[in-house]
Amino acid sequence: MKQKLLTRFLQYINIDTQSNPSSDNTPSTKKQFDLAKVLVKELKELGLKDAHMDDKCYIMATLPPNIDKDVPVIGFLAHIDTSPDMSGKDIKPRIIENYDGQDILLNQQNNLYLKVNDFPELKKYIRQTLITTDGTTLLGADDKAGIAEIITAVEYLVNNPEIKHGTIKIGFTPDEEIGKGVDHFDVNKFGADYAYTIDGGEVGEIDYENFNAAFAKIRVQGRNVHPGMAKNKMINSMLVGSEFNDMLPVFDRPEFTDDYEGFFHLIKFDGTVEESTMQYIIRDHNRDLFENRKKMIYYVADFINKKYGEGTITIEMKDQYYNMREKVEPVYHIVEIAEKAMKELDIKPIIKPIRGGTDGSRLSYMGLPCPNIFAGGHNFHGKYEFIPLESMEKATRVILKIIELYANK
Repeated sequence: MKQKLLTRFLQYINIDTQSNPSSDNTPSTKKQFDLAKVLVKELKELGLKDAHMDDKCYIMATLPPNIDKDVPVIGFLAHIDTSPDMSGKDIKPRIIENYDGQDILLNQQNNLYLKVNDFPELKKYIRQTLITTDGTTLLGADDKAGIAEIITAVEYLVNNPEIKHGTIKIGFTPDEEIGKGVDHFDVNKFGADYAYTIDGGEVGEIDYENFNAAFAKIRVQGRNVHPGMAKNKMINSMLVGSEFNDMLPVFDRPEFTDDYEGFFHLIKFDGTVEESTMQYIIRDHNRDLFENRKKMIYYVADFINKKYGEGTITIEMKDQYYNMREKVEPVYHIVEIAEKAMKELDIKPIIKPIRGGTDGSRLSYMGLPCPNIFAGGHNFHGKYEFIPLESMEKATRVILKIIELYANK
């Protein structure tokens, strides 16, 4: 199984599928179709005759049941795209067999190391096979590892028909990394009762809570005057924007928060004296605290406008997704089944909130309860990303065990 996982994963990450948050199209980049076509062909070759891709790069397929009794239809999903934060083109993975627990040289030319002091979780994977970047791109384990694990699980079921299972639905989506992964996903067409995204981090993770999320674009209007004649006239929009940011709580930033703590995250700041724009993502697990964070943005803007004049600050804000806990708790047995699957495989379940979001959070609000299960990677979205091959194998076996438990209910 490990060799099949490795072969698939290396094939998938060789295809650039980086999404683009500035695009209004779906998918946001046409190159996502390149991987989607490969996946549809592979699913059909495994015998999933209805495997298909629509014009927006959504893939659906069905593994028919081989059991007489009525059992829930279970779906497994992963996303095709990689993060816009760093290039996913020309990935040159490094494969470290029998890892010795020491620092890993990623790139000799840049003297770049994956250091144990910086990433102590490396010590968990001594004597395992690690797949890393070469220090110039991300790796793409988010979420091509999830895709490889799902397809490998399907292949295992096809090749071992004595393993009884109900109807299994497979779904792969574009543009998850830019928050648009299920914008055009047809839940009714998919036809699952419950589903799981395979899109998490280290072995054992089960996530059924995530951030409530909003995006805010702040426009700052300044007044540009020749600096030699600027006294009492100039309003430097960049400095006003900095003042706005400084009025938000300093310790409510990502670098100072963990667990259930929310944040304001300034992700982009462009400007001149005359005009600046700032972009924020706003996050909190608690819905009331989330709403209060959005109110604070408007409160600070109101203060700035009273100080410098109406229209100095204008805001565009929109909600992106909500905490799936509200929709999963009424059917909490789907989390318990995942937990039981891990325990039967001697994997310690780690149930914790996601400090982010997944397609599953939005799908849960669309009528498809959909917690998230580990795919096995670490340090997503950057050059320090890595994944142990053994973790990918465990994720695949968890998928198979979940399917078995539903069939035996």
